[in-house]
Amino acid sequence: MPQRQPIPGVKNLIAVASGKGGVGKTTVAVNLALALAKLGHKVGLLDADVYGPNVPIMLGSTQEPMATAQQRIIPVEAQGVKMISMGLLNPGDKPVIWRGPMLHSVITQFLRSVEWGQLDFLVIDLPPGTGDVQLTLIQTVAVTGAVVVTTPSTVALADVRKAIEMFRQVNVEVLGVVENMSTFACPHCGKPVDIFGHGEGAKTAIEYGVPVLGEIEIDPRIRLGGDTGKPVAAQGETAPAAQSLYKVAKAVTARLEEIGATLGGPQVEID
Repeated sequence: MPQRQPIPGVKNLIAVASGKGGVGKTTVAVNLALALAKLGHKVGLLDADVYGPNVPIMLGSTQEPMATAQQRIIPVEAQGVKMISMGLLNPGDKPVIWRGPMLHSVITQFLRSVEWGQLDFLVIDLPPGTGDVQLTLIQTVAVTGAVVVTTPSTVALADVRKAIEMFRQVNVEVLGVVENMSTFACPHCGKPVDIFGHGEGAKTAIEYGVPVLGEIEIDPRIRLGGDTGKPVAAQGETAPAAQSLYKVAKAVTARLEEIGATLGGPQVEID
């Protein structure tokens, strides 16, 4: 494997991954980035899910990135976060129908040709699964750690194990597991309803010896925030439905500080 280099100016590179689609990985990535920014950090968000680049929709941005005279890409500023996405370069309903080498080229360009400046965190929203984009990322740059998102359902957990194993095989630290859609509070009686089950993500994390970074409830406000370009985390830590997302953000920073001395990636510094 070639030498993995850090991105100049980026202190911590966090990959947000999932074993399968539909578990809310992009929702977690976007709200994690916004929560970190609201907590006072300099944050970038790279949408590497080239087949389903939904980050611009969730951040409410259609602005096209600019280029410098040196062919460097200037990321878009959206809600206090620097962002780049195929959704800004290929807007509308036209699908991205690419083979591996083309994916490798665009991901490498996003990593190496974007003027990220000085960042405390660069959050990367990966496509679901364990394919070409994940391998390009892991082989190209020094990833500080990975956050694996799952739901409590057995089907999702079968795939999250593969995601954890993938990162372990390529020596990327798994920061922990986030159990999304963990429980639902009945609007009538307030009692929790376990629509997809509950706690199974924690059991899987314990089985693999990685922490649980948090459980995010099923809340229509989280879904509505993403659909309308106004994610709940952007409204601050005390906003309804945002508390669990901020808990995840704080758990990520605590985990990075905890493992900083043993990581082989970029220098872990959290201002």
